[in-house]
Amino acid sequence: MARDISDLTPIQSRAELIGWLEEGMKPARSFKLGTEHEKTPFYVDDLAPVPYEGRPERGQGGIRALLEGMRDASGWEAIEDRGVLIGLFDPVGGAAISLEPGGQFELSGAPVADLHATAQELDAHILLANDVASRHGMAFLGLGMSPKWTLAQTPAMPKSRYEIMTSYMPKVGTRGLDMMYRTCTVQVNLDFASEADMVKKLRVSVALQPLTTALFANSPFVDGKPCGRLSERSEIWRDTDNARAGMLPFAFEDGMGFERYVDYALQVPMYFVKRGETYHDVAGADFRDLLDGRLAALPGERATMSDWANHLSTIFPEVRLKRFLEMRGADVGTQSQILALSALFTGLLYDDSALDAAWDIAKGWNAQQRQTLRDEVPRLGLKASIGGRSLQEIGAEVVKIARAGLASRARLDASGRDEGTYLDLLEERVSSGRTVAETWLERYAGPWAGTVDPVFSEARF
Repeated sequence: MARDISDLTPIQSRAELIGWLEEGMKPARSFKLGTEHEKTPFYVDDLAPVPYEGRPERGQGGIRALLEGMRDASGWEAIEDRGVLIGLFDPVGGAAISLEPGGQFELSGAPVADLHATAQELDAHILLANDVASRHGMAFLGLGMSPKWTLAQTPAMPKSRYEIMTSYMPKVGTRGLDMMYRTCTVQVNLDFASEADMVKKLRVSVALQPLTTALFANSPFVDGKPCGRLSERSEIWRDTDNARAGMLPFAFEDGMGFERYVDYALQVPMYFVKRGETYHDVAGADFRDLLDGRLAALPGERATMSDWANHLSTIFPEVRLKRFLEMRGADVGTQSQILALSALFTGLLYDDSALDAAWDIAKGWNAQQRQTLRDEVPRLGLKASIGGRSLQEIGAEVVKIARAGLASRARLDASGRDEGTYLDLLEERVSSGRTVAETWLERYAGPWAGTVDPVFSEARF
């Protein structure tokens, strides 16, 4: 998340929590998409991680210098935490740059009308980021998990909310710190027209997130060697904090809607309450106590709309509902994979016929089948199966549906190509049945001669 929301309107009732989500509804003609991705900075000379203050003894700037350079070149506004530069915001387009806990550099793209605009935004961002990074001997890696450094070797960024999460994570799972400090994802954020439209899109998206994980599996290395899985990032989420992650089985039950999601969110423990510039550590507390003014850590303090928006941003299911839907199942890759993820779900969710066809594939799966698939896909990738069909087979059908959905949208670039051009990579993947992770593992065992170091060149942005 790029910025915490600032809306001090007091919450008077539970209905207002539901209403906040309902305000995301918009007519289909106004639908947009936003693409977010994280990438790992590293020093080119020795493949070391990049600390916030850099390596002054070598004359190399760090994350702060990278942000300052991006700020000066773009004119974007600074985002600070306790007077420290931690991100940038574009007040015109709405895009933002933020830092993940281990220095992962995130672009939260602006809401745009089509994938061609996303491609232009991404190209401009990577061009500028690489230019600024190169002045300090840095580059960016497009893998779902840092392949070489241990958790102890990974730097920590000076953000208040991450200090709270770092303390809390080991209390609720074994992999939370790995998730925070060593993983990178890509997600696309998409709109809905009504409550019924939201529910259908949520169900299709949740059911297909394991397929997404398989298609974009790109994290086969941990601590400099193969980890036995194709997506270690996805595996990590299986034991990060199960109170706030997972496959949302209730979303497939009768009565699903905004109210049911609010009830789920209210049961998820809090991390923090922000007042002014101060983050108050209330990790593990109940949001309902804040609503009632009886939160032990902040006696008498009552919930505001910013508290609700920020709380929703600390829930991490495979698909997250806010005032839009966030697809959260993919490892990051370089530019073509980032665009392919956005193309896949734009094609599936923004055309009614495509959405119906996607639901026809998934509607017969039960909760246990969906969970078993989720559990197996980090290891098996496209070889995992559900309902007697492999994900390779299902993926070929889903990609075809998405392409038809994009063709129906008929959003053309200057060369007359529709948005389906960004799906070519996925068509190749489902045809071969091979993930990019399997390619890296093959090279590790072959020409790389048992070292992960070449991936810093081959998976570089």
